[in-house]
Amino acid sequence: MRFGLDVAQQRMHWDEVVSRVQFAEELGFDGAWGFDHFKPMYGEGPGETFEGMTTLAALSGVTSRIRLGLLVTGVTYRHPSVLAAQAVTIDHASHGRLELSLGAAWFDEEHRELGIPFPSTSERFDLLEDTLEIIHRLCTGDVVTYDGRVASLHDAQLRPVPVQQPHPPIWIGGSGPRRTLPLVARYADVWHSWGAPNSLRDANTRVDELAADAGRDPASIMRASSLSLDALETARRHGAKWHAAGYDYLVCGWPEGGRSQVEAFARDVMPELTG
Repeated sequence: MRFGLDVAQQRMHWDEVVSRVQFAEELGFDGAWGFDHFKPMYGEGPGETFEGMTTLAALSGVTSRIRLGLLVTGVTYRHPSVLAAQAVTIDHASHGRLELSLGAAWFDEEHRELGIPFPSTSERFDLLEDTLEIIHRLCTGDVVTYDGRVASLHDAQLRPVPVQQPHPPIWIGGSGPRRTLPLVARYADVWHSWGAPNSLRDANTRVDELAADAGRDPASIMRASSLSLDALETARRHGAKWHAAGYDYLVCGWPEGGRSQVEAFARDVMPELTG
């Protein structure tokens, strides 16, 4: 089992963001995760919030091993071609350490305040589907023409191709049966969802069925979820349940106990679940 650390990238100075990611690398976490927003999601009033994709590019230069991602990148914030070019750039800057996690976006208040269009749920999922297809195609380095529902390409080409072939691992989050899970089955390298193994059992089975229908090996889609570190014994117990249920990756939330709690988890619990 692999573990990532969500560094809680809001309401903190830049040097603290860097320090937490380097701390995760030193402790042996597989990945460090930020978020893709322009204002804090929680708490009152304004606070420091750094743009997600440029943050990953900068972090690639101050780390050497840990993988880097945003949970999740909202497809409404950037044209799919721009996002694809950013992803390729970060993949090269990090020498192949980018995890590309995508979602349909949800924070309507943020969009309204910044003047970013926030289409209907159906249109956002159409854009997510177009984004997934466009990233897959542009990462080939070939000349691409694509007629999408929302976004299209006309004799488009991006070079260089990514370090990670055929593209950086694509994560899709959520468990919606009508739009999300079919996209997971067609495009995802990793499916991330929130809940508990029992509550996700039906969705997990459905991903297997849809992947097989799409001609993919269901085992090729890694299963991932999230883990609270606020209580170590609970984290140990829940981590073991996720492992037994066939999940291979857990994104650990930054705990109220801070660095000492993260360090205790890495020292006392992580080896039990990775061994």
